[in-house]
Amino acid sequence: HAVRDVGVDDLGAAAHDVAETFVGGELPAHLLAGAGLRGRREPRSPARRTRSGRRPDSDSAVVVDLNARAHNLQTAYAAPRVPAPLEARTPSQKRYINAIRNHCLTFGIGPAGTGKSYCAGALAAQALEAGQIDRIILTRPAVEAGEQLGFLPGDLNEKFSPYIDAFRDILNARLGAGTVDYCLRHGRIVASPLAYMRGKTFDERTFVVLDEAQNTTPSQMKMFLTRIGEESKVVVNGDIRQIDIRGPNGLADAIERLRGVPSVYVHRFEREDIVRSGLVREIIDRY
Repeated sequence: HAVRDVGVDDLGAAAHDVAETFVGGELPAHLLAGAGLRGRREPRSPARRTRSGRRPDSDSAVVVDLNARAHNLQTAYAAPRVPAPLEARTPSQKRYINAIRNHCLTFGIGPAGTGKSYCAGALAAQALEAGQIDRIILTRPAVEAGEQLGFLPGDLNEKFSPYIDAFRDILNARLGAGTVDYCLRHGRIVASPLAYMRGKTFDERTFVVLDEAQNTTPSQMKMFLTRIGEESKVVVNGDIRQIDIRGPNGLADAIERLRGVPSVYVHRFEREDIVRSGLVREIIDRY
């Protein structure tokens, strides 16, 4: 046969012709998937062809419409890129950002939705992209929020991944998912449980973020804070009113002990600083 271009109408006609060759119009699953069709099509009388041999436009439109609807479900989710420099949304965020830039150790405490984690993660990504630091370390206690998840499959990175998904979304938005994957593979971005920080040293040109610090004990917090080396940047975030462990709280204890140390800054967010949504402010009021 002569070779010719195959248009969309031809593909639609071909799909229907194949369907009619099977009893009751039932196609095998692999052909259905390949044609972009789903389900069962009832037999019908042969449709009139045009002079060019193509089916009427209404037939091909059905196939095209089905493919178009399925296309959105066949793409992986990616956080939208935010290439612009970080800008504070509230005066409190502005003071917090300036404190991180100007202090070796910054504590950010306050209710959910105030931007504690986002500001810290975005500043770390911005510094890495600008070449101001060589490495980002993300850590947090491996504590569930009131429920036991039990055994998680995979290696250490896969087990810890659910705990840092929020930070990964922030880094993906600031750097791009491909860059983040590369940095994770080559040690430029390190995500590790707090328990694995023992024995490490946060050296210069390293940006460290300890999130959910309200779930640390005083001994864990002491262990973490004594990792800090010269010229490193460390941010400790948490909400003292949202604790998932029993006993003395490491975050509150550290803030009390380190009060007045020149290179340490404690920033407190309030209810009015919540930027996630107005509903979150109302929920915080009720709790």
